[in-house]
Amino acid sequence: MNTELLIVFFLGTVAFLYAAVGHGGASGYIAVFALCGIAMPVYKPLVLLMNIMVAGSSFLQYRSNGYFSWKMLWPFLITSVPFAFLGSMVNVPPRLYKMTLGIALIYPVLRLAEIVRVKQERERPFSFPLALLVGAVIGFAAGFLNIGGGIFLTPVLLLLGWAGMKEAAAVSAAFIVCNSVAGLGAVQWSEYEMPVHGWWWMLGAVTGGLIGGWLGSRKFSTKFVRRLLAFVLALACYKLIFLA
Repeated sequence: MNTELLIVFFLGTVAFLYAAVGHGGASGYIAVFALCGIAMPVYKPLVLLMNIMVAGSSFLQYRSNGYFSWKMLWPFLITSVPFAFLGSMVNVPPRLYKMTLGIALIYPVLRLAEIVRVKQERERPFSFPLALLVGAVIGFAAGFLNIGGGIFLTPVLLLLGWAGMKEAAAVSAAFIVCNSVAGLGAVQWSEYEMPVHGWWWMLGAVTGGLIGGWLGSRKFSTKFVRRLLAFVLALACYKLIFLA
């Protein structure tokens, strides 16, 4: 039971940190489950469910504060949703899956730690064709890696100068929800059995996400939270690449 309480605590902490910057936390949940020795078939659907609830609550918080732009979101969704569904149907060996996710997290770690810096001002006009391409690539990667894709979309929006940090957080949160829903569509629910403590895991994530989304959209400067998040993702990278 002590181990289960720790899992709930860590899931809530991860959700808090991710939601504060408009993310759902899937990559962090995967890291927690991997570190605790939970098998991928057990946690994969739960990660998407928690992603939807946490990113959804974060989106509502950022939207209520005027940071969301539908015009920015929908071009990405046109291609990301179908490609997320396709990516989620790709079956890979667990070792390759974990290695791929670990490598995919390296850039977000560098970005969040501000080792790689990007400008946050809107400097370039929005490109519809480029948004379609970015949506397809991130959507497929999100489905394949069982995440919402926000850890990729937010840096892209900042790198391209299409949004500031708060606006990127709002768009990414909505993007994560849509892609996670698409990923759930490929889950074989008839073959899945909810683990005994699954509802407690979800409660921990949702509680942390609600608090993080509220503070992130209203109170927080994201600098300290992003550095903590970079540390969490760095641990995840090490575990998934070298110890998986």
